[in-house]
Formats: sequence, structure tokens, C-alpha cells
Amino acid sequence: MTGDAAWEGALLDFRRRKDAHFASGQGPIGADALADFHGLSYFAPDPAWTFVLPVEPGDGTGVILATNTGEPRPMARFGEVTLPLSSGPHRLTLFAPPGDEAPARVFVPFRDSTSGQDTYGAGRYLDAPLARTPEGLRVSLDFNLAYHPYCAYGDGWTCPLPPREHWLPVPVRAGERLPEPAQS
Repeated sequence: MTGDAAWEGALLDFRRRKDAHFASGQGPIGADALADFHGLSYFAPDPAWTFVLPVEPGDGTGVILATNTGEPRPMARFGEVTLPLSSGPHRLTLFAPPGDEAPARVFVPFRDSTSGQDTYGAGRYLDAPLARTPEGLRVSLDFNLAYHPYCAYGDGWTCPLPPREHWLPVPVRAGERLPEPAQS
């Protein structure tokens, strides 16, 4: 199996398991909507939206992310990366829980020009794994794993909003998307 085929197989398996988890009633889908739930909608897998980038260490300063409910979400600036986009490089902050100096993953909320049209209007999230290599700390940003926050599925959830500097100037047609409208 080639690298791309293995990557795509793992991605599709992840999506299948996530759909099964949601269908079991353990996710954010309300009990009244479970009978009509047949899986989430996704963009087609696209390896062009997968990046392994060097992390520039952050200073760990605290930051408060705004949320959909107004409840503050404290985070810490773990580091930064430069994302190579077709429109030019774009800086993203990697967030970690306050006090976690060696997280396994970092939180990357973002919006893009699909937000509100093809994807949830408030944005999507990445939980990006970190790897310590001889060359330094790296983060894997696979936008094919981008997901909607739970508040996209119903009320009662508090979801951090992407800060303005995380509004990407290009469409990210990868990861979770809104369901296609029913054809009449």
C-alpha cells in the first residue's frame, strides 16, 4: 500500500469510527435526531491539506478565547507555525491547556471562506499531534481531520471561537462539512 493509500485508508476508518460513535448516542447528536442520523458529511480526502510543520515555541502566556456562550475559555500560547497557503504564508497559534508544558496535542481553531456556506459558520477545530524529532518540535496539521464544534449540532455546548488571526484567507475544502441540502 502506498503512503497516500495508507493515509486515506486511516482517514476513512477514523471517519467511520466517529460516525459510529455519534450514532451510538455518545456524541452531540440529540436523541430525537439519532433516528435520522446516517453519518457526518465530509469533503473528499485531500493530501494537499496535510502539513508537518516546525513549531516555534510560544511563551506560554495565557489567553482567553471567546466562546459562543460568552463563557471564557482559558488557554496558553504553546507555539506558532507558519502555514504555507496558496495566498501566502499564514501564522497560526497553537493552543494548549494552561499549565500543560508538554502536551501530546495542541488545539487549533480556525475559520475559512467555507465557514457559513459549506462548513459551520463559527469555524472548525483541529486537535493536532506534536512530535519531538532530532530537528525539533513538529506539529501535524491535517485539515482532513477538521471537525465542527459540538455547538454546531445543538444548544447546550460551550465552544471556543477562532481568534481573528485564525481566519484563513482561502477555502479549506477538507474535513467535516455541512450536510448537502436535500434535493426536492
